[in-house]
Amino acid sequence: MVDILPAAEALELALAQLEAGEVVAIPTETVYGLAGDATNGRAVARIFEAKGRPRFNPLIAHVADMAMAERIAVFDPLSRKLAEALWPGPLTLVLPLRLDAGIHPLVSAGLDTIALRMPQGFGGELIGQLGRPLAAPSANSSGKISATTAQAVANDLGSRIKLVVDGGPTPVGLESTIVKIEEGGLRLLRPGGIAAVEIETVANTRLLRGATGIQAPGMLASHYAPGAAMRLDVDKVAKGEALLAFGSRRATGWQNAVAVKNLSERGDLAEAATNLFSFMQDLDRSGAAVIAVEPVPWDGLGEAINDRLVRAAAPRDKPLA
Repeated sequence: MVDILPAAEALELALAQLEAGEVVAIPTETVYGLAGDATNGRAVARIFEAKGRPRFNPLIAHVADMAMAERIAVFDPLSRKLAEALWPGPLTLVLPLRLDAGIHPLVSAGLDTIALRMPQGFGGELIGQLGRPLAAPSANSSGKISATTAQAVANDLGSRIKLVVDGGPTPVGLESTIVKIEEGGLRLLRPGGIAAVEIETVANTRLLRGATGIQAPGMLASHYAPGAAMRLDVDKVAKGEALLAFGSRRATGWQNAVAVKNLSERGDLAEAATNLFSFMQDLDRSGAAVIAVEPVPWDGLGEAINDRLVRAAAPRDKPLA
């Protein structure tokens, strides 16, 4: 039986588990992460094993401060500007990996780049105490819905890990935004918990779109998926479907739904992002074979919400073209 401990009581035990090469589920401001010492091959392998994650799919390395980050990756002026303005927070930067970084090759999945993030709260404190970066993908079975509560982690991974640190519901509710620094500008690899326009304002440049292949975590075409099928942008709900609603106007036939959850009745995209994964899990437990999803605007955080919905609805286990 997995232990669930409040964050205020869990630091010492979490450190002991990490030092022993084990993995620990921890809260971050985005979603719960399954953390292991990024310099320890056994620990990193345990992450892949516990999640059932394909080993060609890289992991994010989480750092405590800029000194740790610069020991791992090469920062240019633009990437340093973004880090100084937006870290700690829900931004991941994909940067050239230093040859002497000490990061285990499983973390980067053989790439010559590394995805780096500096988390807020318990995660940052834990990394600082450990003195080494943590690899920490979302704490859920690979391809399934990310966990935003400690209990959701325990329900999914409880038989495979020893400790879940309970920091309460995660405030952002979406994984980090991933940006790659490349010649000629910035490329958005995955929209997430910080809107693209905020990054563009700091960088004073537009984000490029259209990334292909597996360059960073979260780029599989099918990801964040419930057991039920997903039907997007619906204007009519079929009998027996569950409904993931948004805003104040309902799709025709919404009364036919076996269960209804509204991401935000007032149309607030930040609220919708916070609720997305937990509401998808609730509807998945309704027994419906299909979850119908009302349209969500693409502006601001809507880009990240729609990214997750598209991947949740995609044919399972297919990489991006």
